[in-house]
Amino acid sequence: MQFTKPPFTIQQQVQQLISRGLTVDDEELAAYYLSHINYYRLGTYWWSFIDDHKTHKFRAGTTFQLVLDLYVFDRELRLLVLDAIERIEIAVRTQWAYHLAHHGGPFVHLDRSLFNSKEFDYDGFMAAVHQELGRTTEPNIKRQMDKYDEATPAVWICCELLSFGWLSKCVDGLARRSLKMNIADHFQFNETVFCSVLHHLTMVRNICAHHARLWNRDFTITMKLPRRGPQQLLSSLNLERPKELYNTLAILCHFMNVIAPDHHFKQRLIHLTKIHPSANPKAMGFPEQWELLPLWKST
Repeated sequence: MQFTKPPFTIQQQVQQLISRGLTVDDEELAAYYLSHINYYRLGTYWWSFIDDHKTHKFRAGTTFQLVLDLYVFDRELRLLVLDAIERIEIAVRTQWAYHLAHHGGPFVHLDRSLFNSKEFDYDGFMAAVHQELGRTTEPNIKRQMDKYDEATPAVWICCELLSFGWLSKCVDGLARRSLKMNIADHFQFNETVFCSVLHHLTMVRNICAHHARLWNRDFTITMKLPRRGPQQLLSSLNLERPKELYNTLAILCHFMNVIAPDHHFKQRLIHLTKIHPSANPKAMGFPEQWELLPLWKST
């Protein structure tokens, strides 16, 4: 089958939506938004308002403003999630470098035997480190490289150059289980769950960083959910909806409780769901009355 659809002007896009049953109170305003938000991109949000996906007919009462509200909700949700993941990434880097350095010294990362030779791409890891060292513009790191005659700077410096993807692999790839356990224990996880969570959060971060839809996504890369640990977290998970966003948000909230007990992640999330009526929490795997679960109602 060949693709034969022609490009539409902005005005034609507005009329197409109206012809499919979308209520557009202000056509000029709708055209303005469509000139800044790609029709196809916005379509991933109005898809949930369509009753008949063959004819693309909208559910009765669906307005352009409702679709736009869902789009804004998702954008604000991604920013909230990215903010949390940034703090988690920095904290995990810190713990990884700290425990490795105390195990084998400042250049412990140069010891290939520290990593699992069958499952970890050590050569790829070192190539990534040297690539980042070669293009860094960070003055402190450049001074370290100029001052000392070493293959790389110390592990607590190199860790700052690791992407979240490589950081996840570097934790999971450790050959010594005790090191994984030490890092995971800090965040109140067992090491198997912790590595799975990091792998999952890497994917979530990439979704957010590339501005893709997050709100009602079914994840292909899921994480192992903890069966032991803080009761506040365990009693607030939704084990019946493992592929949806809610459990990811619960895990992020738990991390934030550990990293920054005075955080506002939970308050901001609850506020977001209240001020955006089009964002149905059930579509993200939220259980009924989720705000009353221990993880969310605690102070």
